[in-house]
Amino acid sequence: MPGAVSLSGSDVISLNGRVFTDFANDDVAELTFDADLVNTQPSKNGNVIYSLNANGQKSKLKLRLLLGSPDDQYINSLLASEQYDLATFTLILGSFVKRVGDGQGKVTNVIYNTLGGVVDRYPGAKINAAGDVNQSVVEWMITFGINSRAIM
Repeated sequence: MPGAVSLSGSDVISLNGRVFTDFANDDVAELTFDADLVNTQPSKNGNVIYSLNANGQKSKLKLRLLLGSPDDQYINSLLASEQYDLATFTLILGSFVKRVGDGQGKVTNVIYNTLGGVVDRYPGAKINAAGDVNQSVVEWMITFGINSRAIM
């Protein structure tokens, strides 16, 4: 038997309790964190300054969905609501569950919970006469202000 293994599959992505299924090709979802949680500054005489960085809580979600699918339509409706009146918009809640098997039947869930989400921008579009399948893919970008990670 090999050492530690990690079998990944059947992950679950949901926004506002809606489980998404209309994924496109390649990286269908990518949650990224662009800033450090703590800033560190070495100083004179071996001193070090540490400071919490609130920007480290911010995440970006890129979703690649089938163009015109029910999931695409759902995010489009969130964008329409956000643009109509931001003051009354209900922020998006997300849950991303990575299911990881150990090769012996045990599954561990790595769970990212995201709060305070907004749709960043309108998605682009592509028309291609050479059969590029990505013309039937829509990419949505959503930013979340608060995040947590748990392993269960």
